[in-house]
Amino acid sequence: MKKITALLALALTTAALPAAAETVVIVSAKNPASRMFSEQAAQFFLGKSTMFTPIDQAEGSAIRNEFYKKVADKDAGQVKALWSKLVFTGKATAEPKEFKSNAEVKKAVADDPKAIGYIDKSAVDDSVKVILTLQ
Repeated sequence: MKKITALLALALTTAALPAAAETVVIVSAKNPASRMFSEQAAQFFLGKSTMFTPIDQAEGSAIRNEFYKKVADKDAGQVKALWSKLVFTGKATAEPKEFKSNAEVKKAVADDPKAIGYIDKSAVDDSVKVILTLQ
């Protein structure tokens, strides 16, 4: 009986927790891209391709840390070091622009058809297209 009561209490507690935010990769509504794999997104955010201009969330933000862990299996420090090396060696001219909120990232992406960014799914509107949902 104690096990059943404990399991029921655990189930009720788990059900009461808020759902984890879902991060999505976005492009401008004007961009022809419609789908992308995580590996492809990583190419842009790690400076391995210049087809899209990456737009980053603020350094130290939870969404940024989660994004890089999911798409590149790297922490934010590793990504920063990678970009510093690319800039130092002349393989990149600058690190991705950073914005402080989902709204700012969404606006920057919506305004530039070559931009790619990531935001919380709840912030998506018709100014951008979701091309990848991170699991």
